[in-house]
Amino acid sequence: MKKYLFTTRMEVRDYECDIEGIVNNANYLHYTEHTRHRFINSLGISYAKLHEEKHVDPVVARMTLKFKAPLRCDDFMLSCINVRKEGLRYIFSHDIYREADGMLCFHGDVELVMLINGRLGESEDYDNAFLPVIEKFNQENAE
Repeated sequence: MKKYLFTTRMEVRDYECDIEGIVNNANYLHYTEHTRHRFINSLGISYAKLHEEKHVDPVVARMTLKFKAPLRCDDFMLSCINVRKEGLRYIFSHDIYREADGMLCFHGDVELVMLINGRLGESEDYDNAFLPVIEKFNQENAE
């Protein structure tokens, strides 16, 4: 498994599975969202607080998804992300591995943009939280 900026462990719940007993594709979107939220919270950012106080809202602009291998009920997964900034977009490269065998089950590239008072813009709060962490990670993992 490659190195990631942030990893969280989750368990597949039975209600996330379809009739075949595998995770329904739509649930991977929930996993990516949950992982991004945990990462952002780990940096001390509160979505709710920035929305209420500064009218800053990160929104998904685009997702490219690749389903590699199925997850099943009661599987544990490692949900991992790296992130980079390109222009106004933060691009989250998201991988989900089945913990039991290390199999890559899902890859997604998720593009986030910031709406400030409902208009596309840059958020100083997000830049100040993200950019030093990204830079440090890249320096530590330069080959």
